[in-house]
Amino acid sequence: MNGTGMKEGPKIRPETLADGRHIADVIRAAFALAPHSSGTEAAIVERLRTNGALSLSLVVVEEGTLVGHVAFSPVMIAGRASNWSGLGPLAVRPDRQAGGLGTALVRAGLETLRQQGAGGCVVLGDPGYYARFGFMVDTALRYADAPAEYFQALPFTNDRPVGAVTYNGAFAG
Repeated sequence: MNGTGMKEGPKIRPETLADGRHIADVIRAAFALAPHSSGTEAAIVERLRTNGALSLSLVVVEEGTLVGHVAFSPVMIAGRASNWSGLGPLAVRPDRQAGGLGTALVRAGLETLRQQGAGGCVVLGDPGYYARFGFMVDTALRYADAPAEYFQALPFTNDRPVGAVTYNGAFAG
């Protein structure tokens, strides 16, 4: 409740040092029953954080409780550093899924990346979900470890890179 006695709506903000354990709990819960889960998503985010390889890490908080998280990390394209990021993992606590929180996190993250001057973003995920943000298959960008239709790109500028995309080593374990 806020000072007026009304419930506070969800608030999206950058993660803080105190959020780490709560983020891990949300990620584990969100991916527990996902058929595509490797079970390592929380560890990936922790390794990205430890390696200083989070371009952006946002959380959504409802009534003082962290209920969602999205990570963005730098990607290499054609073996070189780029000003592009990879989106993921995206996690919302199971009891809060399908209520728009994941969409709000992704939109806020993409807008922040644009404002920071990023060239674009890639995602490995469900084309039906990520198309709503403008992601689409771009044959100029390739990711060898997944079916092509699940690897999508969203350029923020007309400067479109070409080549194989490599995620941060934190994803490899």
